This record gives sequence, C-alpha cells and structure tokens, in this order.
Amino acid sequence: MRIEEDIKLGFKDVLIRPKRSTLTSRSQVDLERKFVFKHSKQIWSGIPIIAANMDTIGTFSMVKSLSNFNILTAVHKYYSIVEWDNFINSVSKQMLKYVIVSTGISDVDFIKIKEIFSLSLDLQYICIDVANGYSEHFIYFLKKIRDFFPDKTICAGNVVTGEMVEELILSGADIVKVGIGPGSVCTTRLKTGIGYPQLSAIIECSDAAHGLGGRIISDGGCIFSGDIAKAFGGGADFVMLGGMLAGHMECEGKIIKENEKKIMLFYGMSSSSAMNRYIGRVADYRSVEGKTVKILYRGSVSVSIRDILGGLRSSCTYVGAESLKELTKRTTFIRVSEQENHIFNN
Repeated sequence: MRIEEDIKLGFKDVLIRPKRSTLTSRSQVDLERKFVFKHSKQIWSGIPIIAANMDTIGTFSMVKSLSNFNILTAVHKYYSIVEWDNFINSVSKQMLKYVIVSTGISDVDFIKIKEIFSLSLDLQYICIDVANGYSEHFIYFLKKIRDFFPDKTICAGNVVTGEMVEELILSGADIVKVGIGPGSVCTTRLKTGIGYPQLSAIIECSDAAHGLGGRIISDGGCIFSGDIAKAFGGGADFVMLGGMLAGHMECEGKIIKENEKKIMLFYGMSSSSAMNRYIGRVADYRSVEGKTVKILYRGSVSVSIRDILGGLRSSCTYVGAESLKELTKRTTFIRVSEQENHIFNN
C-alpha cells in the first residue's frame, strides 16, 4: 500500500483564467480540428465531440442529427446486423464518416464487428469499449482487432493513467478513451472505491498519448459546456458526452408522462436497467455500478448542441484562442473552492 500525496483535480476544482484577446466576436472561433491518426494514417476533420456509446445516446438517430454539425457518434453495440444494414442503406456515405462502431471484447463481439464492417467500406472507426481497460484480455483483443483492421482508426478504453495509455497506443490504439467513474449515471467509484479525478486524468493521459503520436478522448464528467472547455484546455483531443445529450428525441428512448411533464429514462450501462434489458438479469457475481434517472424531455438535440458549441466558442474568446486547437496553449487553470453563485438555484 502507498499513498500519492499530490492533489488530483476534477472539473469542479478549477476555472480557466481569462487572458487578453484580439477577437471581436465568438463567430471568429474555429471549433473544427484535423487529425492524422497514428496507426490507421487516416485524416479526420470535424468538431471533436462524440456522443457516448450508451444505448440511449449512441443511436442511429443521433448520427443523423450530429453529423450535420460534423460531430461523431459512437454507436452502441446492441444494434443487430439487420438494423445496421438498414441504417447503412438509408444514409449517405458522407454521414458514415461520423460513425464509430462500438464493440466488446468477446469472441461473439469479434464476429459481429467483422460482419458490420463487411456491410460498407465507408465505415472507418472502431471503439473497443470496456469499463476496465487494465485487463490482459483487453490488450489481446486490441491487438487482434488491429491485425484484422490495419487501416481502420481504433479507439480503446477506458483507462486513467499514463502508463496504460502508452501500452494501448503501442498495442495498436490510435485513440485512448480516458475516464473511470466520472459519468453522471456511473456509481463505480462508490461501489468499488476505484477512480481518478477527470481533469488530472486528462492532463496525465494526454501527455502520455501525445508523446507517442496518439490521441485521447475525455469520457465522462461534463455537466456544462464550461466543463468541455476545461477538458480541451487540459489536453483532450475529443470529448465524449452522455448525460448532456440525454433526454432528446434522438435518444430513441420511451417518453412517459409524469405530473403533466414528458420524461425519458437515462441509465448507466452497468445499471440494473441495462443489464436486465440486454442480459436478462444482474449476474450473481457482480454488483450494479450504474443508476437510472428521469430526464425532462428536451426535444431535438440540435438545440442543445448549438448551446454547447456557443459556450465553447465563448470560452475561446475569453482566453484569446482563435481556434479550438489553440485553447490548450492558452489555458491556465486556477484552483477554486466555488464555481458559481447558488442563491437562485432552488
């Protein structure tokens, strides 16, 4: 046993220090990034926000809406081959450039992802998604996927430490997904005592990834657009959103009425709701590490995305960053004990 004494920080622990700017309008800020990925050598450009591969977030309907903003969607792994085929045949090749195909790490998952990619040559991105990216089997599966798909861009995670980021990149990952426990409907930290404050994880993991020519995704912990700015300011190349995109019509969830209000359910993928839906029960050997919450129905996701992007542009103007690429260089974090005035929160 040992204790690390240095302080680790989450988004709530800091603000970004404003700096002089020559910008005269938020409209001058360029939010698009361009990346060349280490292993696949693919070139990608767009706004580096990703809809999370949760079953009510990473939907085909979300792809159709977010692709209009040049934003990626990590499509969840529960769609059938028939559903994938129907989707691919109903959309343009251009739209498929904003699709990330998610997979688990079982033999069945390997067979399924090969079948999905056989449906279209325009699918280019894979997300190998597990809660615990520290297992040897996970590394083995990543190498297996890289060998079979040498020219596809592969994202793998989740991890929160620099040495594991390096191992994943050296094993074939172009992008590493960073985050254990920060999600709004995740209870892993409470159930297991495991985790890492998200901002410190981003800073450590981005440093490790960029040194090897890799990229990272900050996955979880964002409540407001200001948190997204902090993630980018800390060195994240992409930011993955779950709860911030919940409750929209693109989530394909059931809408119920409660006290004359429209409600949608949002739940973690390790919740009893998810396990009962896809496995039929919570296995005897494991605990529930996610919760189910009620979200007010919010209509089209496009309204929320415009607000998020507006906040991100404003963040850039406050530090004089003409583009999202410059935000990290222009970011100085200051530690704080409060974020906002709460007097009218009730």
